[in-house]
Amino acid sequence: MASTEPWLLENGSVRCLTKDMKHGHGHSHCRTAHNMSSSSLRKKSDLTLVSKVRQDFLRNILVNLQVVLLGTKLSILFLAIPFAIAAECKNFGRSWVFALSLLGLTPLAERVSFLTEQIAFYTGPTVGGLLNATCGNATELIISILALVQHKVDVVKYSLLGSILSNLLLVLGTSLFCGGIANLQNEQKFDRKQADVNALLLLLGLLCHVLPLMFRYSGNAAELTGAETLALSRASCVVMLIAYISYIVFQLWTHRQLFEASEDEEEDSDVVPDESPVIGFWSAFVWLVLMTGIIALLSEYVVGTIEAASESWGLSVCFISVILLPIVGNAAEHAGAVIFAFKNKLDITLGVALGSATQIAMFVIPLSAIVAWIIGIDMNLDFNLLETSCLALSIIITAFSLQDGTSHYLKGLVLLLCYLVIGACFFIFETSNNHETL
Repeated sequence: MASTEPWLLENGSVRCLTKDMKHGHGHSHCRTAHNMSSSSLRKKSDLTLVSKVRQDFLRNILVNLQVVLLGTKLSILFLAIPFAIAAECKNFGRSWVFALSLLGLTPLAERVSFLTEQIAFYTGPTVGGLLNATCGNATELIISILALVQHKVDVVKYSLLGSILSNLLLVLGTSLFCGGIANLQNEQKFDRKQADVNALLLLLGLLCHVLPLMFRYSGNAAELTGAETLALSRASCVVMLIAYISYIVFQLWTHRQLFEASEDEEEDSDVVPDESPVIGFWSAFVWLVLMTGIIALLSEYVVGTIEAASESWGLSVCFISVILLPIVGNAAEHAGAVIFAFKNKLDITLGVALGSATQIAMFVIPLSAIVAWIIGIDMNLDFNLLETSCLALSIIITAFSLQDGTSHYLKGLVLLLCYLVIGACFFIFETSNNHETL
């Protein structure tokens, strides 16, 4: 055999991968930018010791624990989860519960991506792509639904707006800046086609946010009631979801080649070769359900303690929701995007940053509004003038910076400075007077 590296599968037997098997299986399994980005934060699990355990059932459990819990460079952050639960149960400081829950959420997002990829080995790339399209931003979606249940519509709006801003300006800005500095001698190029598709969808999402806002400033504003704004918002949400479903069809079937990571990008020494499953289908499925449950628990803690953290730290709920929640919650994804920018692989970086922003804008926001509609809570797409302006300018600046298909560090720096100005704006801006209008 060309390789003696052991990978244990569902039946507990050791299976060594030959070079032919690795490459042969890899061609049928398409890997998206999100998969590649997550891979950069994984580490190989040395299963030699575990493979010596004779009892199959025990060996399977140990393999699963090692691969799932220790297979990420962020595994140390899993320790925050029991501390967060203990702090909540013992009624320890509420701001501590908030901080520990946020830290605990960081590695979970990366692990969900890993588990969906494992499931994709058994179900095929299409189902894997659909799983990525729905679970890619599971944390934001769960936080949003839990906040809606607690009638915290403002937290939902601010956290989702913050996710889009952080992906477009912070992640993309940091990646382009670091990539530009690391590759000063080489011109950085990327495929514009994927960026154009994402920019187009983001502009459609922006239109759906601007129209309900413009209702307030139109000539007959006095005649327009909240009910009409709500009706327009709900109609817009249906349109956005139709656009997102079309985007999924475009991405997974009709124009799949635009979104696949190329072979030379996959053959990278720092990326764990995921050409074969390392755990079985049912193991991956059970772990995915378990991880989603833990995300839901920690998200509930985050939503429940956000006001306490706001008072304790002297920061507005608005600033925590727009800036802190997205930065910490998406840290794993962000790190992966920056790592690939260093390696001059901007297609992967753009796939992660723009793909996430598009998913939030076109899927998570309209789905949250429709869930709110179902449970009898009024959530419209009117994000107020300041928030909508920040969103509009961020999308336009990002679209302009990507229009020529090349990159350098100045583009990244400008995007980062835009994020800094918006961060300063929300830091100063107190939301207490705006909660009623959100």
